[in-house]
Parts: sequence; structure tokens; C-alpha cells
Amino acid sequence: MENASKALLMAASVLIGLLILSLAVYLFVSFGSTSAELHKQQEEQRLIQFNSQFSSYEGKDNITIYDVVTIANLATESNIYYDLPTTAISTGKNNYISVSLKKKTGGIRQIDRGSNTNAEDIRKFYNNLIKEDLARVKNPDEQDSTVSIIEDEPDLALYNCKVEYSNITGRIYKIIFTEKS
Repeated sequence: MENASKALLMAASVLIGLLILSLAVYLFVSFGSTSAELHKQQEEQRLIQFNSQFSSYEGKDNITIYDVVTIANLATESNIYYDLPTTAISTGKNNYISVSLKKKTGGIRQIDRGSNTNAEDIRKFYNNLIKEDLARVKNPDEQDSTVSIIEDEPDLALYNCKVEYSNITGRIYKIIFTEKS
């Protein structure tokens, strides 16, 4: 009788051990999936936040060259962060962001810069874009070659913005500014 009670105690302890082990495995799997879900939600939130920097200009009235340069700067910073060269092509398969500017006079000009360009060259390039846009505001008889940059210039060119999202990454990969007629 003593052996039978010891056998029952052993069987009960093995059964309790299996229950505890099963509970531990269940909790591990449950917490693992919760952690993966939280990570996925954080990635989605980062993507939404990243895209909103650019998509906030879509459909907005009165986009000036200053806004265009701001977006181009954000794209340049992103391209530099991902160490993407200026020769990269914006296909939507990589993280390269292309910013293009279409003028009324015709043609399309890509104005983003990748990591092959130093900060001073980028600054000069964007300043020249602003000067070009402001040049038509200046009085043609004026002899002064300096251009003052004032945000409330009355005759600044205005632009429409269109963004394209990648089906692969979900990120904005192309931004096109078109000068309004």
C-alpha cells in the first residue's frame, strides 16, 4: 500500500510539473506574439509619422519655393541617412525619395540630393533654387544683384504637390511639385 501511495504522489508531481511547464510555454508564446505585435505597431507608427512629413503638403494651397526646399531638404536628409547616392533611382523598392520640380516653362528637374553631395553644396543648390524663383519678383530695372528672401513676397510662384507611395515599402518615394498656372 505504501508503494501505491508513493506512486500516486510521483504521478501527481509529474502531472503538476507538466502543467507548470505547459503554462510557462503558453505564457512565452503569448508574450512573444504580444511583443511582435507591439513592434509591428511601432513600425507602422514610424511609417505614418515619416510619410506625414511629406504628405501634409499634398492638396495644400499656396505652396511656395520655401516649402519645396523644405521638403527637398527632408528628402535629402533621409537619403543621406540611408546612405543612398545621388545616382540612385526612386523605384519604390528602396528608401530613396525623389523630389521633382516642374516649372510652367517646361521640363522637370530633380532637386533632391543623395549622400554624394556635401552639406555646403546642398545649401548653395537650394539657395539658388530660391533665388531663381524670386528673380521674377524683382524689378527688372533694379541693378542690385542680391535677392532678399522675404516670406511674404506677393508674386511668388505657387506649386501643387503630388506624392506617390510605394506598394512594397509603404513609404512615400516620389514627390512632384508642379508650378500653378
